[in-house]
This record gives sequence, C-alpha cells and structure tokens, in this order.
Amino acid sequence: MTAVIDKPVAKPHRWAAPPRPAWEEEPSKAGLAGKGIALSFACLAILFPLWIVIVTSVSSRKTIDEAGGLVIVPKGITFIAYKELLSGGQVTRAAVISILVTLAGTLFSMTVSVLCAYGLSRTGSLGHRWILMVLLATMFFSAGLIPTYLLVQSLGLTDTYLALILPSAVSVFNILVLRGFFMGISQELVDSARIDGAGDLRILWQIVMPLSRAVLAVITLFYAVGYWSAWFNASLYLNDQDMMPLQNVMIQLVQKQEAPVGLSQAIRTGQLSGLAIQMAVMVMALLPVAVLSPFVQKHFKKGMLTGAVKG
Repeated sequence: MTAVIDKPVAKPHRWAAPPRPAWEEEPSKAGLAGKGIALSFACLAILFPLWIVIVTSVSSRKTIDEAGGLVIVPKGITFIAYKELLSGGQVTRAAVISILVTLAGTLFSMTVSVLCAYGLSRTGSLGHRWILMVLLATMFFSAGLIPTYLLVQSLGLTDTYLALILPSAVSVFNILVLRGFFMGISQELVDSARIDGAGDLRILWQIVMPLSRAVLAVITLFYAVGYWSAWFNASLYLNDQDMMPLQNVMIQLVQKQEAPVGLSQAIRTGQLSGLAIQMAVMVMALLPVAVLSPFVQKHFKKGMLTGAVKG
C-alpha cells in the first residue's frame, strides 16, 4: 500500500489579498480601475494642498513674487524661513510650549482615563454603575461655556498652563473604548493573578496594560493630537501672548498677515516673505502628527474595533 504524503500548503504572501467569502463575487476589471481612479483623486486632493504649503515654505521671496502667491513648482529652494523661526523668538517659544503641554497633558489624561476605565470594567467595584451613568450623561449634557469659564477663573487657573490641560483632560468616549477593551480580557487570567497575591494596581500594570497595547496606542494618539491641535482653551483662558502655544501663533499669523517679532528685519531686506513664514509655521504644526501617525496606524483597527465591540 502506497503511503500518501501530504503536500505542504503554501503560505499566502504577506501583501496578498485576504480570501473572499464564497458569496462575494470577484471584482471586475472595470471595478478595480474605478477604485484605483477614485483613490488616486482622493490622494491627490489630500496631498496637493500639502505639497503647495511645503513648496511655498521653502521658496525664496523672488519665487513667491513671480508665482503671485502660493508656489506649485519648486524653484530657488531655501530653508531660511525655518532657520529664522527656529533661531529663537515667538514661534520657537510657542513650539516648546506646545510640546510640553502635549507631553504633560497626554500623560495626565492617559493616567486618569486608564484608572477610570479599569475601575469601571470591574463589574463588582463600588458604585461603578452610577459612576458610568454620570459619565455618560456628560456626553449629552454640558454646563456651557460661561459656567466653565467662571469655574476655571474661580480656581485661579487663568493665565496658567494648567488651563490648557485640566478643562479638557478627560474624554468619556476614550474611557468607554478603554473599558470595553479591558472587559474583553480573560477574567480567569485576572483571577489567577489575584490568587497569587497581586493587587489591583499590579494586575493593571503587569497584566491588563501589556495586553492592551493596541488600544492604549490609539487613545494616546487621540489625546496627543487633541492637545497639539488645541487652540480654543488658550484663546479663552490666556491673556499673555508669551504663553500662547503654536496653534494660536499660527492663527495670528494667518489672520493678521504679520510676521512674528524679530523677523520683520529679514522681510524688509527681501530675504524672507511673510507668506513663506506662514507656510513654514503650518508645516511645523503638521509635522509631529504626520510623523507619529504611521507608527500607530497598525493599531487602529484592533484597538478601536475590539475596544468598541467587546463588553
């Protein structure tokens, strides 16, 4: 009797398309071509304005004057706008403020959100249902802008950097996503650690958080982008122009069409263009998000869908 030798099954290539369900038809060539054209136009609509901003920021004043404004074709590239912005002054100070506020705010928001979400994910914890109902109510009802401002003022937070963090430190949506993910972790794993003598903080730090890296990465990015892009709290609670973050300085440059203090001399001598300065500040504001997003992109699907569905 001849022995039957099973042939090894070839593994699909990492870039190969996933297998389709039996009821789903294969896409036609026209459909694939239409999708490619639509995606190409979508990418062009996103990248073309960004290209214009970057090219204009590295263009000389002569090139900008010849183009009549925004530059599409690069010519006479110079980085003098970035050199002047980073040499010290209002923009450099605002960038440092934005970085520090983003780091401190993200750390504080993640600490509060993780602790709150973990407590709410333990169904036997004291008053977790009532606390959850109160948090959900804040998603639909708000005291309003004037009471919030009066509260911040009464706490003595105006003209302080805490006013940029505390009023918007916690997002209930992010807490619910974290709670849903935490509830999906095996209860037997938590119980076994508790039998070994581990407390809640140790379980959270050594078991729950390592298993929740995907959702933690996504929520961290949400908070970081929120703090980096925030401008309303600064315009509302800060009166000192030297304390303004980068987004508020960028808004002032675009609205007033003025260069920051210290750059007017370079503009008068013809080395710089006010438009190049504005575009350079925009690039500086977009750069951190554009750099960090690809590293967190792989966690978006797992972190958001699992955290929103489970529990």
